[in-house]
Amino acid sequence: MKATSRREKLTRVMESCPIYGITGGNRDVVPLVKDMLSAGIRIIQYREKHKTPVLRYQEAMVLRQLTSAYHALLIIDDYVDLALAVHADGVHVGQDDLPPNTVRRIVGSDMLIGWSTHSINDLKCANRYQNIIDYIGVGPVFSTQTKPNAHPVGISYVHWAKQFSKLPIVAIGGIKTSNVESVWNAHPDFICAVSEITDSPNMQETIYELLSEYVNVR
Repeated sequence: MKATSRREKLTRVMESCPIYGITGGNRDVVPLVKDMLSAGIRIIQYREKHKTPVLRYQEAMVLRQLTSAYHALLIIDDYVDLALAVHADGVHVGQDDLPPNTVRRIVGSDMLIGWSTHSINDLKCANRYQNIIDYIGVGPVFSTQTKPNAHPVGISYVHWAKQFSKLPIVAIGGIKTSNVESVWNAHPDFICAVSEITDSPNMQETIYELLSEYVNVR
């Protein structure tokens, strides 16, 4: 599959709902993802770093069935072997993981690859991989308990990334309904509000609030 075809998948889910869902928090993964999908999210990243390989495999297999039923994309965080094992739509890797060109050789031409960036230099490097990876993570925008030791990059980096990235961008890190307007004003392709969604007592309402400002800036 050519890069253009892979990115058509991203465009489809972005037009449906520009919220990038990630598992986490205190809720069980399967009910959480069911709620995300029911609320309209169409791209799910399975990120469970502290579970055993067999449990990750079992959960990811269930999520593969769920996301397929909703015509949603399943992205596996970090674990390239798991992404291949469950026939995921993509894999997301960070700066300390396997380099993107190695990941591409392993997963082949059909799978989406996302890559996290935290600085201008990271993004310039991502642009050099524009035919290998398919989207980039930009963050953490604000301080976040999901990655408490990570230094926030701020809204200015999101603006810069949108202007100079050759790939779609996902703004992530500390994004809440209270600050999402400033993030949308930087025009990312997706936003990811991890704890705001996973800890929400009313996910449908939270996603509606996160999207309300998206409509205003488009």
